[in-house]
Amino acid sequence: PVPAEIKVVLIGDSETYSLLMSRDAEFHHLFKVRADFDSEMPRDDRTEHFYATFAGEVARRTESPPLTAQAVATLVEEGSRWIEDQEKLSTQLGSLSDLTVEACYWAKKGDSPVTDRRHVDQAIQSRQRRLGQLSDKIDQLIYQGTTMIDTSLIVLGQVNGLTVLRQGDYSFGKPVRITARTSPGWAGVVDLQREVGESGPSHSKGVLILSGYLAGRFSQEYPLSLAASLCFEQVYDEVDGDSASSAELYALLSCLAGVGIKQSLAVTGSVNQRGEIQAVGGVTHKIESFFRICNQRGLTMDQGVIIPEANVRNLMLQNEVVEAVRAGRFHVYAISTIDEGIELLTGIPAGKPDPTGRYLEGTINARVTSTLRIYSERVQAFGLPAPATHSRSGH
Repeated sequence: PVPAEIKVVLIGDSETYSLLMSRDAEFHHLFKVRADFDSEMPRDDRTEHFYATFAGEVARRTESPPLTAQAVATLVEEGSRWIEDQEKLSTQLGSLSDLTVEACYWAKKGDSPVTDRRHVDQAIQSRQRRLGQLSDKIDQLIYQGTTMIDTSLIVLGQVNGLTVLRQGDYSFGKPVRITARTSPGWAGVVDLQREVGESGPSHSKGVLILSGYLAGRFSQEYPLSLAASLCFEQVYDEVDGDSASSAELYALLSCLAGVGIKQSLAVTGSVNQRGEIQAVGGVTHKIESFFRICNQRGLTMDQGVIIPEANVRNLMLQNEVVEAVRAGRFHVYAISTIDEGIELLTGIPAGKPDPTGRYLEGTINARVTSTLRIYSERVQAFGLPAPATHSRSGH
């Protein structure tokens, strides 16, 4: 045998580490030091300089044209876009190296003495073309009318929600039609996706929150006598996450108030029982997906997306979208409450309660209150018994 001192370093994900810790009694004694590596870092002068140094070294190592300051700035912006945060940068240096190499390739191909912003942009666009086949097909189905998404009508109980799909390391947004129907009854808010086993726990929780919001705001003087259904139309995979819960609530409020929703707007954001809008993921991809559809059909100056105010720092939009917003041809509205959102979607004030808890006649909240009171009276008039309480932990 040959004497040797060996240091073994394991690199992997936290799930595998936890699995080995639980299954192998000696693992903890053999690997006593654990270090977590973050996928992001603060964006400041120091880390931006690191990006510039790293990308410059990649260009030198591959004997490529040197990067200009504008090219480095675009790489830095893309690093923030990868993690959707204006104040942070991705630490995925492999991705940064690959993007730099491809940008340098385009510079070489064009016989350019330097690698400039346009070469980085060309590399980013080329990657999107290579990976964006599914996204393009979904957009095509919407544009053809096979997948139904309205961008100009005003419709009762219907709202454009926004989702994010992921294929490996590539993510993109997809608009989806969300509809609601309401009537007197005791069924409460029924999630059709959940009823057929196509709803994940986070989405189911989001739907249950809607009942809490409606009861807390509108049913302090009479029972909440409501039978409502919510559906993600033309969606056949599992729906999870609560990022569409505000959109679902807007569809319900539209039905109860008898007021249509502008289909020129799309919505993302989760909501709590107090009606506060909470941050969600993938907001950049969601905005860009609805912009693509509106742009294909022709921008009408009144189209846009409603997002949580807490997500403003996560916006890393493509230049085409930024320019359209700057010119007033497309809009991004940041809100913090359901009342703000329903006013944008309907053009009617939400209404604030007076000292007695009453809402001004004609406002959205006054209309909803009136409808729910009528529902309660009708249920009582027909003598419909309240259903027995039961746990909703299972089907």
